[in-house]
Amino acid sequence: MVLRRRSAHCLEGALVAALALWMHGEPPLLLDLDTAPSDVAHVVALFRRDGFWGAISKTNHAVLRYREPIFRNVRELAVSYFHEYFAVDGRKTLRRYSRPFDLRQWHRNWITEQHQLWRLQVALDRWPHYRILSRAQLARLRLAEKIEIRAGKITQW
Repeated sequence: MVLRRRSAHCLEGALVAALALWMHGEPPLLLDLDTAPSDVAHVVALFRRDGFWGAISKTNHAVLRYREPIFRNVRELAVSYFHEYFAVDGRKTLRRYSRPFDLRQWHRNWITEQHQLWRLQVALDRWPHYRILSRAQLARLRLAEKIEIRAGKITQW
């Protein structure tokens, strides 16, 4: 099995955020954002406020971060990341998003066992995902403009 590439920072950050949410009475939910093979997938922690979805994310990039709880459903939230996902040549790369992944149903030792990260990645890869674009939409996508590509390179280390 080939694992999708994910930044360890985003996965670990999503786990810490999910744990913090769980400690405050929220379910520990993850959302997997899957990309074209040329890019790196992303994982965020999901939460709800007043019936609307938001996300907590760890990334070194300026735009793939926190999402306010303003989205009516998980698809809307996932699509909010779409324009920030592009390759260095400007091709848009975000392709799919997962159904919310509830860590309570996965493995009881996910909090304390470091080697569980690999198993979690396998579980996320196997979890149901939904396409964001139809083939026709994919064929008609414009490239990101040079200024968008420059802005996408802003990082915080």
